[in-house]
Amino acid sequence: MLKFENVTKEYGAGTRAVNQLSLTIEKGEFICIIGPSGCGKTTSMKMINRLIEPTSGAIYVNGENIMEQDAVKLRRTIGYVIQQIGLFPHMTIQENIVLVPKLLGWSEEEKKQRAAELLHLVDMDESYLDRFPNELSGGQQQRIGVLRALAADPPLILMDEPFGALDPITRDVLQEEFKHLQQSLGKTIVFVTHDMDEAIKLADRIVIMRDGELVQVDTPEKILREPVDEFVEEFIGKDRLLQARPNVQTIAQIMSHTPVTIYDTNAIREAATRMKERRVDSLLVIDEANLLKGYIDIEMIDKTRNQATRVSEIVETDFYSVREDALLRDTVQKLLKRGLKYAPVVDEKKRLTGIVTRASLVDMVYDSIWGSEDSEAEQRESVKEG
Repeated sequence: MLKFENVTKEYGAGTRAVNQLSLTIEKGEFICIIGPSGCGKTTSMKMINRLIEPTSGAIYVNGENIMEQDAVKLRRTIGYVIQQIGLFPHMTIQENIVLVPKLLGWSEEEKKQRAAELLHLVDMDESYLDRFPNELSGGQQQRIGVLRALAADPPLILMDEPFGALDPITRDVLQEEFKHLQQSLGKTIVFVTHDMDEAIKLADRIVIMRDGELVQVDTPEKILREPVDEFVEEFIGKDRLLQARPNVQTIAQIMSHTPVTIYDTNAIREAATRMKERRVDSLLVIDEANLLKGYIDIEMIDKTRNQATRVSEIVETDFYSVREDALLRDTVQKLLKRGLKYAPVVDEKKRLTGIVTRASLVDMVYDSIWGSEDSEAEQRESVKEG
């Protein structure tokens, strides 16, 4: 899909921003390029769509040398998302999304249909088509920036720290949305970031650079387990959970499969009875198809006493859930940041499959850090007693 062959970029007086870069990226891969400031990561990415021209070497997209193509036409076949989003304030959301299709000569009907289709991918509907960027939140604007890059259905998308300016919670949500979107659409992504947590969460492979050169290219798991040198070890951080407990990586491996639930069609009285029987103060609400609808707790029941009869009337639909394939250490951080006691676990169709509690995560972290020492201490005591 994408290949760098001994690519170098020099800026006057022999200063090399990128030095002899060779890298092959397969179709459908999500690649994160990371490294300290000035390492050449953004320069490397911008050479792909010729926003920066390489000094020497060759870059191939689908087997074609980019330097033998018209630069403008090349850019129209590659999606591009930046941190500043770059939406045009005088254009509607639809006009912003279909900017490239317009340049490619799509009909009005094709453009409107494509814009509406893309909005649904990020849980936004047609009511947004005629709005303007200043009517959207920062997270919504960034979603539109991503959709604009997808509009002409390019096989390759370049992303330059696209979520860096967002607040932590919005950033978490968009990272998850985009990773799932990429997996479902099969796009090839080159993603520049300075955040190692983001790279671990998103990437199929991570490219670590220093002083314009590649240091290590591997899967997140291998980089965390087998850093090639002290620079990589220091850069990723020695305290990362996956490195301490490499055999446990995803939520699916530790979640409980028996969350306490109630159907949205049940009576509130039944919910109160179930809470009492199961000795819990909240229930996850599902429908007949096991889709997660939200939750109710004892306080909600108390506040709406004599005002509602069915669970569906009081269910709280604004809640945090986690996918089965979510990274364990990522979920730990989120639960701690948000002060949550638990998180329901769902599959790709948002069906409830389990629950992960803060207590279970704490136990696992304890075992990761202290388990081996406790085990050794027990063995020593056993030897003494023997």
